[in-house]
Amino acid sequence: MAESVTLSNPLANSISLNGEEINQSVPTIPTTDTDIVPTHTTTITNQPVTDENGSNETVVKKKGRRLHRFGMILIKLKVLKVQKLFTSARYSQEKMRQIIATAIMVHEHPFSIVEDEVWMWGFQYANSEFHKISRKTARSDCLAIYEAEKKQLKALLQGWNLQKRVLSFVQVPAPRRGIDVADAIFKCLKTWGIENKVFSVSVDNASYNDSCLRALKDTISNNNSLPVGGSLFHVRCCAHILNLLVQGGLGKIKGIIHKVRESVKYVNFNDSRFKTFVEIAENKRLKEKKLIIDCPTRWNSTYNMLSVALKFKSVFPVYKEREHHYNYEPSSEDWRKVEKICKLLKVFNLATHVISGSEYPTANLYLPEVWRVKQVIDDAIEDRDSFIREMATSMKEKFDKYWGECNMVMSLACVLDPRCKLHVIKFCFPLIYKPEHVAAENIEKVKNTLQEMYDEYAEKYHGETIISEVNTNSLVASSNVVSSEISGIDEMLNMVREKEAIHPTKSELKVYLDESAYIPEGN
Repeated sequence: MAESVTLSNPLANSISLNGEEINQSVPTIPTTDTDIVPTHTTTITNQPVTDENGSNETVVKKKGRRLHRFGMILIKLKVLKVQKLFTSARYSQEKMRQIIATAIMVHEHPFSIVEDEVWMWGFQYANSEFHKISRKTARSDCLAIYEAEKKQLKALLQGWNLQKRVLSFVQVPAPRRGIDVADAIFKCLKTWGIENKVFSVSVDNASYNDSCLRALKDTISNNNSLPVGGSLFHVRCCAHILNLLVQGGLGKIKGIIHKVRESVKYVNFNDSRFKTFVEIAENKRLKEKKLIIDCPTRWNSTYNMLSVALKFKSVFPVYKEREHHYNYEPSSEDWRKVEKICKLLKVFNLATHVISGSEYPTANLYLPEVWRVKQVIDDAIEDRDSFIREMATSMKEKFDKYWGECNMVMSLACVLDPRCKLHVIKFCFPLIYKPEHVAAENIEKVKNTLQEMYDEYAEKYHGETIISEVNTNSLVASSNVVSSEISGIDEMLNMVREKEAIHPTKSELKVYLDESAYIPEGN
């Protein structure tokens, strides 16, 4: 049977969209339901009425729960329909083309996708005002977006705020000599208008990089003078040197690493093996549930693999009893060595995290971390275990090879850190550079280079007022990189605080004589 359902004033007889009131009359909705008595009428109202007890409340009178739910659904559908009909947004073909171009670039679609019949049919079905575009138009739209973004980034690079951007991917044809790479880099710098803002370039230790940076330094020097005659231009990547140090040490224990790696591969090979391993771990009430495999060329992933596997050392003997084909179980002696290795590599891992950050300056953090690494290597050389001594000896050879000479850029950055100044190099150099007279010579080199660089800037900007602000947020961030561990910079700053706590006595006359002379303007 048919029945009438009257929705009494569901939206107070008006709907407000975009600040305009729209009067809506809700028609009578016919329904059919064989379980509903035809004489029943359901009224849904949001107006206050008085119930049988005399209380003034909003009451929904209903005779039949089904009709009540149906009426509420109709109200919601009506609102959605009104919003769609009376929306003020208008279709823009230009905006649609921009969205399509963005989708092509983000998902790496071919330009020909815009000529796909099904894709275009979908757009036209969604909006009849949509007009088809060709692959040439799509290509032009992508290039237009690229040029607009490039213009914004160019303006951003003119400032001096810390930026981490990928400016270009360049294909250098064979044989890829150093001079060819240098030309490609300079072309990129010139395209972005920053060829006169280059202070130094960090590269790894590949042999062609030396000739590349020599050529690049000569090219840039022809256009603009480099600070301190270009002696600060070439900086070797600190994270890469750390990688070489650790890889050299890990080579001495490759047999143990092989056992752990193959064990992880065996367990993770299929779900059945993994499930058995997890059951044993749960029986031993271990929180960790998963082993991780490493990337052999990345030592920090090897460290993570060893440190996680170490937590399951009690599981592997039981697992061996259940899996008869498992033949890579490390011995108890192997696990003892892994534990000592992880303790040593923990310092290297923290140092890598500190100097590889991208959200804060890192040049000023380099020296304390190198000092900490050297301290750990020296301690490991005196260890009782021969395998640790052998591993540390290999690391020390690489350390002396790459860090035997003073890294001037990193030392200057540390001195210019207002928290460190000359204190840190006085602490670090005697440990890093031995004997003592070598450390004293390097400290003097840093002081002389700093003075030379200051004189160059003073001459260049003579008469100009340079206002600089210290970004305290970046200083705090750089000293709290890994809050759960004590990094080299944190330990060094603690030593500086202890030294600064004893205020040196200095006469007012000495302070007066050390100040620069005041020269009045115009005389």
